Amino acid sequence: MDCNPLYPVMALLLAICSLSPTGLAETVHCDLQPVDPQVTYTTSQVPKGCVAQVPNATVEVHVLFLEFPREISSLELTVQMSKQNGTRSREVLLVLSVDKTVFLRLQHPGIPVHLAFSPNRVFQEPPGVNTTQLPAFTTQSQLLNWAGTKGAIASVAELNDPKSILLHLDQAPRSPSSCSPQPNMDMGHTLEWRPHAEASVRGCRLNGVPGHKEAHILRVLPGLEARPRTVTVKVELGCPSGNPDSLLILQGPPYVSWLIDAIHSMQIWTTGNYSFKIFPKNYVSGFRLPDTPQGLLEEARRLNASVVASFVELPLASAISLRTSGCGGGLQTSPMPVQTTTPKEICNEELLMSLIQPKCFNDMTLVLKKNLISPLRCTVMSLTFRDATCQAEDRDDQFVLRSAYSSCGMEMSGSVVSNEVVVNLLSSPSPQRKKVQCINVESLSFLLELYLTPQFLQASNTIELGQQGFVQVSVSPSIPELMLKLDSCQLDLGPEADTVELIQSQAAKGSCVSLLSPSPHGDMRFSFLLRGYMVPTPKAGTLSCTVALRLRTSFTDVHRTVSMSLNIVSPGMTGKTLVLPAVLGITFGAFLIGALLTAALWGIYSHTRPPRKREPVVAVAAPASSESSSTNHSIGSTQSTPCSTSSMA
Repeated sequence: MDCNPLYPVMALLLAICSLSPTGLAETVHCDLQPVDPQVTYTTSQVPKGCVAQVPNATVEVHVLFLEFPREISSLELTVQMSKQNGTRSREVLLVLSVDKTVFLRLQHPGIPVHLAFSPNRVFQEPPGVNTTQLPAFTTQSQLLNWAGTKGAIASVAELNDPKSILLHLDQAPRSPSSCSPQPNMDMGHTLEWRPHAEASVRGCRLNGVPGHKEAHILRVLPGLEARPRTVTVKVELGCPSGNPDSLLILQGPPYVSWLIDAIHSMQIWTTGNYSFKIFPKNYVSGFRLPDTPQGLLEEARRLNASVVASFVELPLASAISLRTSGCGGGLQTSPMPVQTTTPKEICNEELLMSLIQPKCFNDMTLVLKKNLISPLRCTVMSLTFRDATCQAEDRDDQFVLRSAYSSCGMEMSGSVVSNEVVVNLLSSPSPQRKKVQCINVESLSFLLELYLTPQFLQASNTIELGQQGFVQVSVSPSIPELMLKLDSCQLDLGPEADTVELIQSQAAKGSCVSLLSPSPHGDMRFSFLLRGYMVPTPKAGTLSCTVALRLRTSFTDVHRTVSMSLNIVSPGMTGKTLVLPAVLGITFGAFLIGALLTAALWGIYSHTRPPRKREPVVAVAAPASSESSSTNHSIGSTQSTPCSTSSMA
């Protein structure tokens, strides 16, 4: 009987618990399912990356490891610099490591950019940017080591299926001086990117709640670095004037504030502070919200929402866009995607035409691979040149269109050959056309010359071991649309000696080779120092260089090799100046011979001189001593004068 008073107390506690938000949520069923609203976002979070501060670098290197799920994708890459930094003098090297074919749209207003990427992987628009083909690497470490030889690495990022990338070149003052990639990295202000895939959006109906109020819940997950930041949220509802019964819930870490870009009337419920784009400085204090999905659904129910029109969880983002097609409190579910577009709308004609790139040898050849056409949902009916009788050959896995420079409507302007490719698609009533160009290499003259002075005044075909050579490669006639680069150079010293690699992959090979500025006429130049000691000593060699030629409207290079024969002479030959190792060797040899000769003369004198009591002989011995002194003086003169070596003989 003493326990009876506890029963009313326990009943009261149970009643209070049943009225709590958790209890209410348990009585309201909410089964989240995929829905129609579209959510895209921009973030600085990357799976792996690093940022470094390199204020004194002459070349700033940024490395991007990009992975794509499709055989062909498009990528917008923008390079920016803040206006307060003024004119930027140093060059920027962008290294792109991609695993699939990518159509790149590059924007770099006023910034000198050089691209390096895997061959036949990246198609760039607009063309004309200086490019370098990456060597074959099997690991990321190998590529990073190669990039480190080109300049100071300022950033490295690994991205999965990016749609757009914004790269800021401003220095990150709090960053370390070296770049060591770390997992789950926040790139901060240096890099922001947007993935191709939209965020997973789900919704549900809160059963038992009357009315037509709909809730949009955006939850931003915390990042590794807790620093103040502002997230811009753009909201576009399907109703022209919005839905007065709409609720926007924004939940994120406590260091996040919100800038809301919306023209609709809605109820705002956020953590932290928020402001509107039209009044960005007028901040409004937010509320304390649950940090779990279940808690946010309960909060929407507490605010009398009958429908969760969209529920999204995102990584720490800098910008979020929410777009809905519905109007009102209806739940626009999309459990299964349904194709409602026609083949005309699906075919990506722009990407398809970007794949049409001619290969120029002794003719013009275009290869269009079917495994790249298939993901674009395009059906090619015919592929021809301007002359419709020149049609592509339909092979099992590709279309091949080929013609000599003298047929199929080719137009010749100097050394540039032009034509037009016509593509008829099932999805388009009118054909697609693209102008293509090639270089007629046979009409160009290539000249490789060796000089012995940096003034490049008098060409020579003879070089001495240990001497510096200056090389110039010229192409004539000069064509303004043509870009030239030294792809590789080497010196072949014959079968008994190793080939000396001078330039590989358009880069100097070793510290004894330097790429020089072009001549006033655009001729390519470099210098090299020939090793002064070789066994066996070469007498002749062949210097050869491969030139990469590319039209500014093209993505592909044409290669041409030019060579010349060289005479190689050893140091100390007639008319040649001795180098330091030879002088030291001759001097040491002369000293050793002199010392041995002196010892021999002294031994002969010691064994042949008469007894001391024969005084007249002492006077005769004096010239012998004088001869020995004269010999020693001669040896001393050999050490200081290299030409005395021949007189000793």
